[in-house]
Amino acid sequence: MSYIAKPKVAHPKMPRNELGLTARDYEGAVSTLCAGCGHDSVTAAIIQAVFELSIEPHKLAKMSGIGCSSKTPAYFVSQSHGFNSVHGRMPSVTTGANAANRTLTYIGVSGDGDSLSIGAGQFVHAIRRNLNMCYIIENNGVYGLTKGQFSASADIGSKPKKGMPNQQEPIDPVSTALSLGATYIARSFSGDKEQLVPLIQGALLHPGFALVDVISPCVTFNDHEGSTKSYAHTRQFYHHVVDADFIPPAEEIKAAYEEGSAMPVELHDGSKIVLRKVDKDYDPTSRATSFKYLREHFNAGEITTGLLYMDESRKEMHDLMGNTDTPLSELPLDTLHPGKEELKKILNRYR
Repeated sequence: MSYIAKPKVAHPKMPRNELGLTARDYEGAVSTLCAGCGHDSVTAAIIQAVFELSIEPHKLAKMSGIGCSSKTPAYFVSQSHGFNSVHGRMPSVTTGANAANRTLTYIGVSGDGDSLSIGAGQFVHAIRRNLNMCYIIENNGVYGLTKGQFSASADIGSKPKKGMPNQQEPIDPVSTALSLGATYIARSFSGDKEQLVPLIQGALLHPGFALVDVISPCVTFNDHEGSTKSYAHTRQFYHHVVDADFIPPAEEIKAAYEEGSAMPVELHDGSKIVLRKVDKDYDPTSRATSFKYLREHFNAGEITTGLLYMDESRKEMHDLMGNTDTPLSELPLDTLHPGKEELKKILNRYR
C-alpha cells in the first residue's frame, strides 16, 4: 500500500462544497496500481461522490480486505478513518465498527476474489444484517495481485493470457445480492464516471446495505481478446438499465435522453457505442422483475448497468436490533457493563 503524499496545491478558484472544501481535500496517496487500471477510475468517482455530498472527512470510514482493489482506500480521503483487514474479512470488521459507532459513513472497497471466494460467507451475512454501508466491488475476474488466476466471477469461456479457458460457472454478485435481500443494488463500468458517481452517491445515502458492482478491467492480466472483463468486451456489450441521477432522498431525477431511445456515445479511446435505455415500465423496486431482466440480458451476453434494485422498507442493522441512537463508543463504561450480579446470571445460563 502506498503512503506517498500528493502535494497540496489547489487553484484558488476551484469549486468548493458546503464545507468549504475542494476535491483536492478528498484525495489520498499517489496510486501504485498499474497505469490504466480501472480501479483508479473508481477512486476518482468515489472522490467526486463524497466531495459533492459534502461528507466530512473525519466522519468517513474506509474499509478493505486484501487484493489490488483493497489498496484503493489509501488513494482517497486521507483525513478519514481506515482499516485494511485480512483477506475476505472486511464485512465483519465493518460490522463491528458500525456497531460501535453508527454515526460514521462506511465505504467498503473489495474485489471479486475478496468478496466472492474466501469472503463469500462474510459478504452474505453483511447483506443479511442489512448493514448500513456502501459496498463497492471492483470486479475484474482475476486475482491481479497474484498474477492473474481466474476469480469466482470469471465467465465460462473467458480466456486467460496463458492456459485453458474458464469452464466453471461464475458467481454474479448482483444476482446473489438480489436473492439475499440486499436493499440497494447497482452495477456500473469503471470507464463511465457519469453513471458511476450518482450510483455511489445513492449508495452512500441509502439507509442499509448498498452494493455497487463495478466492472473494472485489469490491464495487466485480463484486458485481451477472449476476456469477458476487458475494456473492449465491456464496451461492446454495455447495456444501460436506466441513465439517471437517482440519489435518495433527492427529488429531482435527470436523464440525458428519452426512455426507449438510443444514443451514440464516444468513449475515451475515440470509439463509439450505442446505449439503449429501457422504457419507463422497468421497475427497480420489483425483485422479480430485476431477476428476470438480469437473467435475460446475462444469457444474451450483455452487461446490465444502472440502478437495478432498491428496497427502502427494510430496517438497517441498528434499527432491527433496537440499539440506542448514541454510538456505543460514546457510552460510559457503567452503562455498557452489566454489573457483577447480571454477569453472574448470564454466565449461569451456560453452566
